[in-house]
Amino acid sequence: MKYLTLVLSCVALPTLANNVNINGTVQARCVITTDTVGVYGNPTADKLTTASASAGVVPVVRYDVALANYYTAKITHPTSFSSSPSLSDTVTWTGTTSVHNTSDAGMSGYDAAKVTYGSTTEFALTVAGSTWFKTESEAVYGVSKPFPGGTYTALVVAECIAD
Repeated sequence: MKYLTLVLSCVALPTLANNVNINGTVQARCVITTDTVGVYGNPTADKLTTASASAGVVPVVRYDVALANYYTAKITHPTSFSSSPSLSDTVTWTGTTSVHNTSDAGMSGYDAAKVTYGSTTEFALTVAGSTWFKTESEAVYGVSKPFPGGTYTALVVAECIAD
């Protein structure tokens, strides 16, 4: 009986436990900022373009990177309108992304080393500092059809991917 009481008293004792948090704050080491908002010019009835020769404005985004060799800039030019009047025909999209300006001469090789697939261009951010990227965009409507009157909006998608 003594042994049974001893065993039961060991089992009946509460188990003490506590969870202890470990907190930390990670600050962004890659920050993307819109430097210049793009504007479509309308040089012909069937074309919208960011080309300055056609009264457009090329959008520019700035990447600020605190750590070299840890991030990739992934920028996608538009392939559709995020808002527009109703369109009854197809829109053909073209675009290019390239380095517009840099804060460090070591970034001069970014354009030569970029990788482009579909509408997306990637740049390995191998130097800490700021890089400005411009994305040219052109939309052509139907086969020589005029774009309907209204407001058109398209998006450049800029991402910072951790390597």
